[in-house]
Amino acid sequence: MSKSPAELKAEILRLTREYAQLAHSNHRPGYETAAAAPDAAPRAPFVAGQTVVPYAGRVFDEEEVSAAVGATLDFWLTLGPEGDAFEHELAAFLQVKKTLVVNSGSSANLLAIAALTSPKLAERQLRPGDEVITVAAGFPTTVAPILQNGLVPVFIDNDPVTLNGRLEQLEGAFTPGKTKAVMMAHTLGNPFDLATATEFCRRHGLWLIEDNCDALGCRYDGRLTGTFGDLSTQSFYPPHHLTMGEGGAVNIVREPRLKVLVESFRDWGRDCWCPSGRDNTCNKRFGWQLGELPEGYDHKYIYSHFGYNLKPLDLQAAIGRQQLRKLPAFIQARMDNWQTLRAGLADLEEFFLFQLPTHATGWTPGGFTWDASGHRTECSWFGFMMLVRPGAPFSRRDFVRALDAAKIGNRMLFGGNLLRQPAFVSLRQQRPDAFRVVGEMTGADQIMRESVFVGTYPGLTPAMLAYLIETIHAFVRRH
Repeated sequence: MSKSPAELKAEILRLTREYAQLAHSNHRPGYETAAAAPDAAPRAPFVAGQTVVPYAGRVFDEEEVSAAVGATLDFWLTLGPEGDAFEHELAAFLQVKKTLVVNSGSSANLLAIAALTSPKLAERQLRPGDEVITVAAGFPTTVAPILQNGLVPVFIDNDPVTLNGRLEQLEGAFTPGKTKAVMMAHTLGNPFDLATATEFCRRHGLWLIEDNCDALGCRYDGRLTGTFGDLSTQSFYPPHHLTMGEGGAVNIVREPRLKVLVESFRDWGRDCWCPSGRDNTCNKRFGWQLGELPEGYDHKYIYSHFGYNLKPLDLQAAIGRQQLRKLPAFIQARMDNWQTLRAGLADLEEFFLFQLPTHATGWTPGGFTWDASGHRTECSWFGFMMLVRPGAPFSRRDFVRALDAAKIGNRMLFGGNLLRQPAFVSLRQQRPDAFRVVGEMTGADQIMRESVFVGTYPGLTPAMLAYLIETIHAFVRRH
């Protein structure tokens, strides 16, 4: 007797799970014991100097593979029921009004800025020439959407210890009538000073956008980052806190009207809010008269914005839902791995300046010491940052070459001081008024010259962390 489609699907998924347990054991969490996954193949043994120690990567098991195959068998393809479920689940985790999933963190940043240019915001609309305060050192797609929407980025400096913006410069960056928003990232999983930023934006009536792409699961005064601004963004690229392959999200923190705007720019700029596969959600599909279109023109083809198509696939959302279930353990692993590295390298402070959480004044084996502000941060670290001190007997270049030779993945702080990048040098030459700089970028330059970070991601095993610590000690001893 032939099997039903449901029976065949169940058998396919059973075999998929069995395959994933055998084929992908090296992508399981590094903190997982053999007893926790008795059916999985053993992880390949770690061989010092031969096994690569990545700075980041995919961490998954048979649940994600099975979810992806199951969604493919359903063959929805475009964003559908898995996407809808993922949006609701992530919004519930963050406790925000709404989450809209997109195809990348960079697209999320683009949509967050674009949504605020909507004429539907009336006097709060961002218009060409309006200024948006941001920071100099970081990832370029935090800043690019400001320029891409005809706005003027105003750069403040970075603190080389926290890597975040020097928010004491906010008032100096503010221009009455011109400054309309602040957009900056929680750098490398370290929340920026949200108390100062939110008070500043509230006092001046500014939009606040949190680039939360490196910081999912971080907390400021006990509250998750990505929930303080008007909008926040996420990235689900493989190095990030959870992955969909490619993917990202825009979080609408409080104002429901921003959901409609972000969704419009994400979905071609259309005015209609019907989900894919559904018509006439508003019950007046042929009852609108907008623009100079004839009355009754199909609402599904009315466009109120110059938008994009930036949705991911439904199977990506299926993967993301499984990742979201693992997120609390992933967050804890990042915290634990950072502490392991910090304790293991504590005797090297003569040579390296180590990153501190915002509001921390120092690190001790028992935790951190804090400033007098009363504010506290909890970091779900994206990486472990070290700045090679100018007086060290080796350079940052010497150090990263040694890490590469030892097969230890490492990165500088993304674009460094973005103002030194070729794109910004050319822009300054061609359009000197395209952006504005507040003061000297000494911190951003220091980060550009001295910084390097290694991994804290959940795929690192105790053996990898021990090798990383010993390799850095051996390098310092040689010098």
